[in-house]
Amino acid sequence: MDASTKPIAAQLLGWYDSHHRSLPWRAPPGAPPPDPYRVWLSEVMLQQTTVAAVIPYFEKFTARWPTVEALAAAAEADVLAAWAGLGYYARARNLIACAKAVAARGGTFPGTEAELRELPGLGAYTAAAIAAIAFGQRSAVVDANVERVVTRLFAIATPLPAARPAIRAQVDLMTPAQRPGDFAQAMMDLGATICTARSPRCLLCPLADTCAGRRLGAEQFPIKLPKRAKPVRQGQAFWIEQAGAVWLVRRADKGMLGAMRALPDDAWSARGDGQSVPPLPGPWQPGGTVRHGFTHFDLEMQLMLYSGNDWARLDRNGGEWWPMARLDEAGLPTLFAKAARLAMAAKDQGE
Repeated sequence: MDASTKPIAAQLLGWYDSHHRSLPWRAPPGAPPPDPYRVWLSEVMLQQTTVAAVIPYFEKFTARWPTVEALAAAAEADVLAAWAGLGYYARARNLIACAKAVAARGGTFPGTEAELRELPGLGAYTAAAIAAIAFGQRSAVVDANVERVVTRLFAIATPLPAARPAIRAQVDLMTPAQRPGDFAQAMMDLGATICTARSPRCLLCPLADTCAGRRLGAEQFPIKLPKRAKPVRQGQAFWIEQAGAVWLVRRADKGMLGAMRALPDDAWSARGDGQSVPPLPGPWQPGGTVRHGFTHFDLEMQLMLYSGNDWARLDRNGGEWWPMARLDEAGLPTLFAKAARLAMAAKDQGE
């Protein structure tokens, strides 16, 4: 570690000892490292998702599947259903693949960053976080909170994402050989609770005296290029019910929301000709519009309500009748959960 960064690590670890967040996947400062399974599971869940949103999912997952072997043996449909609502569903499919790979190793996660990178779905950040937090390896752990802290601390004027190599180099210089996991979590906590994106609490920051960005105006860092406007797609979803049950289909294994239960839809105008093919001939009535944001586009999905009774013409191999009273157990992705709520609200208003 560079001599100029030694005081930063010491100051930050001292602050962390008194101000660390108590989270269900963590071990407190000075305690033995947490179970690698819990570290891995939490880090996958936390990608692009808030701590507050993750905690109840993490607790349900670990209660139901307390070990990586238990998760590896679970039915994919059950795991996807338990994940529903967390979003970014490719993470759930990678979770299953990684659990199976670790179970094939006897249930033991590899202990180095390089070996962890070889597991399915583990990128640079997740591998570094597990190596540091669960195995005490000196690894540069850089998430969005850490990026913000470092760009402010060193007043890095290069816009993101071009600044990332410089950020990682600084984190690598700062990371101590002793307590690298606590240091990584201290950086995360500082970004999450003190060095926040808006209205940073600089007067409470343990690194305020050495922060170059504070003197220049902390909120201008990190510098980001203007975002491109996301395209808007149009689509339709179809609500078919009978005798207190709704028709759900299983989406294709590959692609967006893969392998999850959902309402039938039109592939969100993927056919390209503006034509929508419903799963049954009419009558259909519009039931409102659901709006949902994905990473690369926004979707406006019109909900169509079936008011006929020709259910025998449904493709029986393509779906299942699901009791509406237990719809929350189906594990619908957020988009289709919104559509279901809209359909049931329309049904209640019509009664």
